[in-house]
Amino acid sequence: MSQFVHQRIVVTGGAGFLGSVLVASLVARGVRQVLVPRRAQYDLTNQADVSRMYDQMKPDVVFHLAAEVGGIGANMANPGRYFFANMAMALHLIEEARARGLDKFVQVGTICAYPKFTPVPFRESDLWNGYPEETNAPYGIAKKAAMVMLDAYHRQYGLKSTYVLPVNLYGPGDNFKTTSSHVIPALVRKCVEAVDAGAAHIDCWGTGSASREFLYVDDAAEGVIRAAQVLNTPDPINLGTGVEISIRELVVLIASLSGFTGAIRWDDTKPDGQPRRCLDTSRATALLDWRAQVGFEDGLRRTIDWYRANRSS
Repeated sequence: MSQFVHQRIVVTGGAGFLGSVLVASLVARGVRQVLVPRRAQYDLTNQADVSRMYDQMKPDVVFHLAAEVGGIGANMANPGRYFFANMAMALHLIEEARARGLDKFVQVGTICAYPKFTPVPFRESDLWNGYPEETNAPYGIAKKAAMVMLDAYHRQYGLKSTYVLPVNLYGPGDNFKTTSSHVIPALVRKCVEAVDAGAAHIDCWGTGSASREFLYVDDAAEGVIRAAQVLNTPDPINLGTGVEISIRELVVLIASLSGFTGAIRWDDTKPDGQPRRCLDTSRATALLDWRAQVGFEDGLRRTIDWYRANRSS
């Protein structure tokens, strides 16, 4: 981390879920100048605002974590907005980085960029072997296009960059809003509220047959920082645990850990999303010497406890 200690670091999305943990991790490592552009002051989908942000914050390194994203329902409701917002942010931020001779640009991508029927475990070499799952394709493709732009800018202009693909994140501080939360916070909220209400059942989307892999947010932040330290080209790097769980098993586990003992009802008129997600993380191990540290049940307990303590605040 010594190469970042005396540099000015901008973290877009630094007040968000992963971003706030990343910022705290940088500060804990002795980085003295970590700056977070807030949406009220800078609309990063707007070129003029991005240029003004660079003028005022004068970064040496940018970690680009900002995104507009949600769960299956939010992706289905906002495909145009999610494509535009994520593409525009990357487009303007990377172009300004080139124009100003930035030391490094660190892009956090998304596992939604992988093809719908990617063989499990997902390998980085599979990224272009098909079209993403339809409900999140606009978001996933916008994020993947940023990787192409960084590669092109490295080859033509010498811009140093890093591109990481974290699997589904979870942990304390996640988004628990009913309209835009991802699967773990949505299920945690559903189960905790059912316990409080003494409900006899909960309703879940889909069939429960889809599988996912989940990465604790602190582990993800460590992986992003490690990649930024080590890599200078945007070759994609998976960040995950390599452990897969079905949504049906996940619901049962969260229900058990939260104390919900009622029935679980499945609405198979709702989509399951991508059939399976599980990553090959061997590249991260080999190139970054990085592995996830937090066990899944331990991470879920921390998440449930945090939600119970903070939901009314």
